Amino acid sequence: MNLKRLKHVLALADERNFARAAAQVHLSQPAFSRSIQALEEELGMRLFERGNSEVSATAAGVFLIQRARKLLFDSRCLERDIDLYRKNLIGNLAFGVGPFPAVSMLPELMPALRQAYPGIKLRVEVNNWNYLLEHLRNEELDFFVADTRDLPPSADLQISLLARQFGGFFVRAGHPLLKQSALSLSDILPFGIASVRLPQAIRLAIAQLLKLPADAELPIALECDDVMTLKRTAIGSDTVMALIHAAVIDELANGSLIPLPLSGIPLLHSEMGVVSLQGRSHSPVALFLIEKLQALASQLAELHPEQLTRITSLLPLK
Repeated sequence: MNLKRLKHVLALADERNFARAAAQVHLSQPAFSRSIQALEEELGMRLFERGNSEVSATAAGVFLIQRARKLLFDSRCLERDIDLYRKNLIGNLAFGVGPFPAVSMLPELMPALRQAYPGIKLRVEVNNWNYLLEHLRNEELDFFVADTRDLPPSADLQISLLARQFGGFFVRAGHPLLKQSALSLSDILPFGIASVRLPQAIRLAIAQLLKLPADAELPIALECDDVMTLKRTAIGSDTVMALIHAAVIDELANGSLIPLPLSGIPLLHSEMGVVSLQGRSHSPVALFLIEKLQALASQLAELHPEQLTRITSLLPLK
């Protein structure tokens, strides 16, 4: 069975049109049609029902398409592993990070990685988990690290959980709320909450604490995945910011941000994880980076409000 013809079958299954599928695989439409027909004749089964404008897979086609996707994925993995072996640790690495690890981990990781592997080319995508998952499945990323609680269960993903990172609510120095005692969550609402897109578990917990109706929107005044924008907004206004402690180490050290002592609030946290495709092996460079991520996550997980100090030299090179 020809792998190239299987690629043509997948292109037709995805595009549902001979002309579009032929363009996707860079063939003329007559040549593409002959390829599909040749495979159908080889298998002795009709794989697609031809319509006026669109085609649809037959039951036999669906059966083949599911297995062809796995076979072609394994083929690409083998080619990649051979390429990694041949290059002997030299090559490219593309990975993604969510907003929290981008600000708490990435600045420490990049110098260590560049020092250990100066010959590699890096591409880092900083975005939310939805975007990163799509690009991982498109095989544009080797892996990504983000809060994994909202990831839907899926057999094609491998998730390695890192240590938790704890968070809280922060305001600028001199904020009116700092003059009050026995603060509750409802006290901060008039000032507006700013944060990244919060995991559903945290959104539900905050909604329950505020005693909001089940269908009510969480009162987030500013939702932004750029943590630097959130921090500047909190420092320059009375907005209350919800972030992990590790993201505000510098601002807490210089006094520009102050943690709010809220009562009756459970300890909020993120559950960071490394997400990759099931069956996809990691290059030595990726393994080095994941090992450093695990070490750094463990140290950041120990941060609590009373222990917030600047972290330096977290990643000694071997």
